[in-house]
Amino acid sequence: MNIIVTGGCGFIGTNFVRVLLNNEPGADITIIDKLTYAGKLEHIKDIRSKIKFSRCDIGNKKEIEKIIKDADIVVNFAAETHVDKSIINPLSFLKSNIFGLYGLLEAARKADLKRFVQISTDEVYGSKNSGSFNEDDMLKPSNPYSATKAAGDHLVYSYVNTYGLNAIVTRCTNNYGPYQNPEKLIPKAIVRALTNKPIPVYARGRNVRDWIYVEDHCRAVMTALKKGKKGETYNIAGENEKPNIEIVKMILDILGKSTDLIKFVEDRPGHDFRYSIECKKIKKLGWKRKYGLKDGLRKTVDWYQKNAFAVSGRIK
Repeated sequence: MNIIVTGGCGFIGTNFVRVLLNNEPGADITIIDKLTYAGKLEHIKDIRSKIKFSRCDIGNKKEIEKIIKDADIVVNFAAETHVDKSIINPLSFLKSNIFGLYGLLEAARKADLKRFVQISTDEVYGSKNSGSFNEDDMLKPSNPYSATKAAGDHLVYSYVNTYGLNAIVTRCTNNYGPYQNPEKLIPKAIVRALTNKPIPVYARGRNVRDWIYVEDHCRAVMTALKKGKKGETYNIAGENEKPNIEIVKMILDILGKSTDLIKFVEDRPGHDFRYSIECKKIKKLGWKRKYGLKDGLRKTVDWYQKNAFAVSGRIK
């Protein structure tokens, strides 16, 4: 089986490739990545001999068509994902998350794919003060990042309906774990705590997110890939909702560091208060979460302590 993983040198992508290697040992795996600041060859150096790699932008239609023409499966993790950056420079998010996806879909519909998996986000639903969103709820993104991901989801659905592409969409809550860039809350808190630098927290840290250990997310994607129905969407939730300030305090406690490192900063524009999604649909396919929040955070802290390349020179 020939499996293409786009964005496979990024945080979730490289973790997914490892899950693939463990679960599909006979698969022919190719990573496509343009190697931005968040995607690095360092992330796959220990598995480099087990996979193929092509440095390419998914928006490069001609090159992408050559790479995936004989593929059986494409799993698309390639995207710009950091909300703060999308507020500063929305255009780069349109280029990657919409026009880049378009190029990939055009190549995919010309190949005889068994399945196309679009990796999306719970942020497309917008904020919810109480209750949880399900897959049929209206999308109401509130920042340039989530708006481009929502547009991408609709583009995928259009290729299912118009061209018969065998595609599914997965939407996951906040991931954490190995290989994540320290621009995100959990690795930023870990990296800065390890070096005794102040940890910036928006407002008073009351914003609520649902956290999932990245390996659990990747196993859910595998489940949807194998058992999901064409044209369907599958929510993937960690069911670990916590205010951001509690997450930072848990990390400091694991590291034995003082909460004096916490520095509250001015809130960002359009900051969603709470994300929450149901995941009954993916559970019905047989998936269940393996890691609780405390265990996942300990594993994550341990990884950053043991991997200097993820800390050195990457503190923002």
